[in-house]
Amino acid sequence: MRVGLGAIVWTILVIGGASLVGQVVRVLSIDLREPLDDGHDTRPRRRESAQVVLDSAADHLIWFMQISDLHLSVFQDATRATHFREFAASTVATIRPAVVLASGDLTDAKAADMLGSRQYVEEWAIYSNVLRSTGVLNNTVWLDIRGNHGNNFNVASLASEENYYQKYSIQGQRHQRSYMYTYTRGSDSVAFIAVDACLLPGPRRPFNFIGMVTASEMRLLEEFEMASMRHNYTIWFGHYPTSCILSSEPGIRRLMGRGLAYMCGHLHTLGGLVPNMYTRQHTGSLELELGDWKDGRIFRVAAIDHGLFSFTDLNHGTWPIILVTNPKHALYAMKHHEPLHLIKESTHIRVLLWSLCAIAEARVRIDDSNSWLALSHEEGPLYVAKWNPNTYVEGLHLIEVFARDASGRVATLTQPFSLDESQPSFRFWPRALLMSNISMFFLFGIMVCVCVVPLCVLRYIHHLVLERRMIRPRPKWKICNMWLRKLWVLVSVDRLFWPIVVTAVYLPVGPWFVGEVIEGHIGVVFAWGTIVNRSYLPGSLTYAYGFFQMLVFHLPLILAVAHCIDFRGAAEVWAPRCQDWDDDTISKAYGSQEHVAQSDL
Repeated sequence: MRVGLGAIVWTILVIGGASLVGQVVRVLSIDLREPLDDGHDTRPRRRESAQVVLDSAADHLIWFMQISDLHLSVFQDATRATHFREFAASTVATIRPAVVLASGDLTDAKAADMLGSRQYVEEWAIYSNVLRSTGVLNNTVWLDIRGNHGNNFNVASLASEENYYQKYSIQGQRHQRSYMYTYTRGSDSVAFIAVDACLLPGPRRPFNFIGMVTASEMRLLEEFEMASMRHNYTIWFGHYPTSCILSSEPGIRRLMGRGLAYMCGHLHTLGGLVPNMYTRQHTGSLELELGDWKDGRIFRVAAIDHGLFSFTDLNHGTWPIILVTNPKHALYAMKHHEPLHLIKESTHIRVLLWSLCAIAEARVRIDDSNSWLALSHEEGPLYVAKWNPNTYVEGLHLIEVFARDASGRVATLTQPFSLDESQPSFRFWPRALLMSNISMFFLFGIMVCVCVVPLCVLRYIHHLVLERRMIRPRPKWKICNMWLRKLWVLVSVDRLFWPIVVTAVYLPVGPWFVGEVIEGHIGVVFAWGTIVNRSYLPGSLTYAYGFFQMLVFHLPLILAVAHCIDFRGAAEVWAPRCQDWDDDTISKAYGSQEHVAQSDL
C-alpha cells in the first residue's frame, strides 16, 4: 500500500499534537500526592511539639504585607503617588506588619508618549520621599526589589549612572541584586528571600519582558536557600512570575520548593482579565501573583500562624480588613509544607482584624448557621472564638466572618475550609499563566503563528479571488501592497508553501534530533522535552531556542523566498483589470483556474 506525503504529515501532526497536549496536562497538574524525591525535603522544617495547640494565645503568629507594580510616573496619573503616600502613612501604620515586600516596578520609566522608555530621577525621588517623609520605615522593615520597568529599562549595568535603584531604594543601597532578610519574633523566624531576575544589561521596552536568573545569581540563591533552613519558614518574593523567568538547573521553581510561597507581580492580572492569579506549583508550595498598584491599587496582607500560611488581597481604602488563619482557606492548603493536623486539633477559630478605628463588633458562623459566634479580642489584631472541629471532619465547609468598626464600616469574608484534605480547584488560566513556560505559551507560540497563520489565510483568500467570490485586497500603503504581492505569489506555489508551513508546524511538535544526549545513551530531543534512558526530561530553554529559530531563520526565509519568486504563479490576480476577467479569459491565459490556484515551479 502506497503511503502519501499527506498521510505522513498528518501522522506526525497527530502524534506530536498528542504529545504536546500531554505535556500541557502535566504542566498544569497540581496534584501532589507524595513529597518530591529529589533531595528536597518539603516537610515543615519546624516540628511542633505535641503540646502546641491552636488556641487563643497570640504566640507563633507573624504577619506581613506586599505591594507591587507601583509605576510611579511624572507623566501619568499623579494619584498613584498620592494613594501610595496614604498607604505608607496610614495603612502600614495601622496593620504594623513585620515587613513590607515591594516586589518591583517601583517607578514607570516610560516617556510621556508611552512609547519610549528610560529612567527618570524625578520618579525615583517621589518613591524615596514618600518612604522617608511618612515615617513608614519606623513602623516596619521595607524590602524592595528591582523590576523590569523603573529599575531596569535602559540600564546598561549595575554601575550605570541610570541605576537609580541603588541610590533611591531602601535595599538597593545594601544589595545590588538578590538578598535575604530574616525576621524573628519569639521562637519563630522567617527568611524572606528576594529574587532579582532582571536582565543585565537592561534593554528598553519591549525587549525586557522576560527575566533570567544567571548561573552566578542561581548560586547565590542556592546559598540563601541553604541558609534559610536554619529558620522556621521561608517566603520567596520577586518581580517576575516563575513562568517569565529563564533559569539553569535545578530551575527556579525547584529551588523555591521548600518555601511556603513565592510572591510576585509583573503580569498585572492581565489588565484585570485574570484576577486572583494563584496556583500551587509541582513542589507543593504556592505561587501568588499580586495585582498592580498602578491601576488596581491592590495590596496583600499575609500571615503565618503556627506554620499555617494565609493571605488576602485588598483594594486600597478597604476597611475593616479580615484574615482568617484557622481554619485556613482550603484551596491554599499545602500538606507537605504546613502542619495541617493542627487545624483538626485546634480549640479556637483565629481571625486577624484591622481597621482605622476600634473593632466594635466581630462574629463568625459556619455553613450558613443561624447562630453566630462572637469573636473576642485577645492581643494585637487577633480575635478568637471557641469551636469544635470534630463537627466538620468531612468535606468542604464555609466559614463566614463579619466585622464592624466604631465608625460604622463593615466587612464580610466567606471562604472554604476542610479537615480531610478536600480542596476546591485552582482556575485554569491562573494555572496556565503561572505554571507554564512563558517562552512556550507566549514567544514561541506567537512566532509559530506568525509564520503559519498569515500564509494559510492568504492562500485561502487567493482561492476566493480566483473563484471570483471576493475582490483582491488593495492595501493603502505602497510597501504593504508590494509585500502582499510577494507573499501572495509564494502561497500559490505548492512546492514552496507546503514545506514552509509544515516545517513551522513540525518544530513545536516533532523531534528535533536523535543522538547521544547522555554519554552512552541515545535520546530524542523535542521542543517540549527530551526522552533519554527511559526518562522524560521536560523542556525549558528549548522553547527559547525554538523562538530564536523562528525569529532569525524561518521568518527571514519566508520573506527572502517571497522576494525571489515574485511575479510567478498567481500574478493574474494582480493584473490591472484582473477582477473583470471571465473564466474563458483565465483559461486561455493560464490553461485552467486550477492550474493558477496551485501553480508549480
